[in-house]
Amino acid sequence: MRWQRARRSDNVVDARGRRGRRLGGGRGLSLGGIAIVVAVGLLLGEDPLQILGQLAGQSGALVPSQGSQAPANDPQSEFVRAILGDTEDTWREIFQGANRQYRDPTLVLFRGAVNSACGFADSAVGPFYCPGDQRVYLDLGFFRELERRFEAAGDFAQAYVIAHEVGHHVQTLLGVSAKVSAARQRGERLEGDNGLLVRQELQADCLAGVWAYHAQRRLDWLEPGDLEEALNAANAIGDDRLQQQARGQVVPDSFTHGTSAQRVRWFKAGFGSGELGRCDTFSSARL
Repeated sequence: MRWQRARRSDNVVDARGRRGRRLGGGRGLSLGGIAIVVAVGLLLGEDPLQILGQLAGQSGALVPSQGSQAPANDPQSEFVRAILGDTEDTWREIFQGANRQYRDPTLVLFRGAVNSACGFADSAVGPFYCPGDQRVYLDLGFFRELERRFEAAGDFAQAYVIAHEVGHHVQTLLGVSAKVSAARQRGERLEGDNGLLVRQELQADCLAGVWAYHAQRRLDWLEPGDLEEALNAANAIGDDRLQQQARGQVVPDSFTHGTSAQRVRWFKAGFGSGELGRCDTFSSARL
């Protein structure tokens, strides 16, 4: 992948080597605490993110880790800046074509653990997007795990991961995330192989594909084998494959991201057309 052709984003914050801080001197929630909040929220039909935000507003607000702009001489951060920069160019153009304005997200590089508006998290949760502060959080160590544990190596595989998280930001701007949150508040079940969480994640995969289509047309940066790298990464992190590896069995009722085949299919749907309208996973009868 000739990623050096892309424009570098100025919206990457390097918070590696620092822990997230909490205003007011309080301590952040542990992962166990977050899990309890999420469980209680689902039982009560409340949005866990709102509950976390309320807790943060009480004994000291959680704020994202602060740091300097990612150094230009760091190859890894340079790659991230290039991919994020091209997602910005792509989505600005697509939004402008629809008479809308695209707001760039910030991508925070961290190591080990980080605080966000969605709570405290460590690297075990993997890359994530927080709608509360409209930031993508990434520990670059995940890319090593992607290669070693999931056998999904390659720079375009890594680009797919970043583009998927940016896809969640696009969903926030389009109001999709708010609708899923409202469904949770109404007490609707979100998990399961046909649930809203799966549809939301598969749409983010499709949006990553839309970005990849436009980026390739603009930069002609893909090399032989690059597309296979992204498809391999999508295949490696499907719910069915991960559950089989971790539990020895597959439990569709607990799916949150979709099967390997579904993730591949929806990425290909976006990449094959480049059309946002092809990513309506919420109306699709077949996932």
